[in-house]
Amino acid sequence: MDRAERTDQGNSAAHADVCSRLLGIAVQIESAVDNAAAVHLLQQGTAALDADAAVFISFVRDDVTLASYRYLLACDPVWALQYAQNGWCLDDPWLRYALYNAAPIRAEELPPLNDRERWVVDGAAHFGFVSTLIVPVPSPAAQSRVAVLCLGSAQRQHFVGEGYGRIRLLARSLAMELGDWMHRQVRADLMAQARITEDDLVLLWHQQQGHNSKVIATLMKTEAKTIDCRFQRLSLKLGAANRRAALRVAEIYGLI
Repeated sequence: MDRAERTDQGNSAAHADVCSRLLGIAVQIESAVDNAAAVHLLQQGTAALDADAAVFISFVRDDVTLASYRYLLACDPVWALQYAQNGWCLDDPWLRYALYNAAPIRAEELPPLNDRERWVVDGAAHFGFVSTLIVPVPSPAAQSRVAVLCLGSAQRQHFVGEGYGRIRLLARSLAMELGDWMHRQVRADLMAQARITEDDLVLLWHQQQGHNSKVIATLMKTEAKTIDCRFQRLSLKLGAANRRAALRVAEIYGLI
């Protein structure tokens, strides 16, 4: 066996080891009991992908005026503090990309549109995101619910070369598992905070099917006015103006 063959075999073994490590980490995410456990796995995944930093952002927009963000950080927390204090979420080009695209992309392929976006990118570069791989996690709720994994390196042109395709694929696996985990947390939190019951979910399902109060009342063996009252209470729980708005909130947060 010549040197080239030994090198190829060594590279193949190293690649297989990285894949095995990353997939093992991704499998564990589903059973993460809290944010700390999820962050620990994100840190492990970041190291397995030979990155220096990572942030996972979950974005949910109830309507044009109300939005919420959640983060898992495998980077300097000072960056997250600056991100929040400066309101960079409103001008984040990486999140903007994730809202409308599903394919991973390198940050250098996504030039900032204005000075505000440039400030966000420059700020991230000081905390390990000189080179960045952006991995969107789309959802059925389209622009109303999305997440994105940003993997950073302190080295320029880090995510290039023959290994990029493998990293891209593995990063997507990690991002999708984190997205599913975060979605379950957001859903569970809303269920608990709004005190949503199984009966409430049944009502929402009927609304989704287009059933009016009379039809629902017949199916549930009660009166239409009772169904109307229950929808009013449910709408208040979800902070919605009416049953149609309540259904939209339920769909965005994956209650049904």
